[in-house]
Amino acid sequence: MNKQLLTRLVFSFLMSMCMAFFMSGWVTFVNIGFESHYFKTWMRSFMFAWPAAFTIVIILAPFIHKITAKIVGN
Repeated sequence: MNKQLLTRLVFSFLMSMCMAFFMSGWVTFVNIGFESHYFKTWMRSFMFAWPAAFTIVIILAPFIHKITAKIVGN
């Protein structure tokens, strides 16, 4: 595996993990508040969100990079 592909995969893995973790926590809090089952519900939501987030990042990142380059003039 070349270094560029490995870098892209590791970045996507970490970015999707962080985003899914915090967003699922926030949305869980907005939906149910800080109830006794909050952490269990949050972790269940995170387990479903992370694979979806990783897939989305892998698919959309090249397109978003191109759009960003056009916006900033690179």
